[in-house]
Amino acid sequence: MQARRLKAVIISDVHLGTYGCHATELVQYLKSIQPEILVLNGDIIDGWAFSKRYFPATHMQVIKEITSFISKGTKVYYITGNHDEMLRRYSGFNIGNFYLDDKLVLDIDGKKAWIFHGDVFDASTNGAAKWLAKLGGKGYDLLILLNRFINFILKTLGRDKMSFSKKVKASVKRAVRWIGDFETCAADLGIEKQYDYVICGHIHQPQDRIIETENGKIRYLNSGDWIENLTALEYENGDWNIYQYAEAKTAHATVFEFTKKHPFPDVVNNPVELVIQSLVK
Repeated sequence: MQARRLKAVIISDVHLGTYGCHATELVQYLKSIQPEILVLNGDIIDGWAFSKRYFPATHMQVIKEITSFISKGTKVYYITGNHDEMLRRYSGFNIGNFYLDDKLVLDIDGKKAWIFHGDVFDASTNGAAKWLAKLGGKGYDLLILLNRFINFILKTLGRDKMSFSKKVKASVKRAVRWIGDFETCAADLGIEKQYDYVICGHIHQPQDRIIETENGKIRYLNSGDWIENLTALEYENGDWNIYQYAEAKTAHATVFEFTKKHPFPDVVNNPVELVIQSLVK
């Protein structure tokens, strides 16, 4: 089946190197598209959890698919997030069709999209509270693992899947208010800068809505994640849409496992080396 040609695609919060990452599904999705522009909007490689002990072949395959886009002429923009903040020291780096930066203003069909990860609005990822955020990340990873086990049982019994973290976010008023504040803050800045779209990641909540404040209104979009929602933003036929992965949509795609000829490189000790080595091969 021929890959879908798209003007632009945005994905975020993949968290390669964690147990919650749906790398297999992401590889299938990447094989099903051929975008002119691919924006990786932060937390693609999880530097907080990075370990050579756990980086499966499918996680390496995601990087392989991204680098194959570059060789085919796709412009790939890697926007840093809080979990891959170690890459921020290389902001402004460019090689061929690959660009690494902290934010991006994308001109598309005469409109401007302001794209950034969004952790700048999250006090828990900065300063003294950062260690608590890292600890929370470990707990979230364990919750996702438990959730997968429960969903396997539910599927076996013919029941619908459920998401623990979504239920927690929906039931805790403080979490609901924090997400609302995050979105409003991003919208306010976008309106101030007179952009047409403001596009974030970080909060793992896919979204497409108009936010109106006393200063104006703007279209706010969030690409979601590849931990729970398995979503991406696609620009096609002059408009943005939220794509949600479903097996039936990409059933034709094949995930190629790395063999012994392509193991996780022993010389790679951190995500920075992993990204750079993948680009120069």
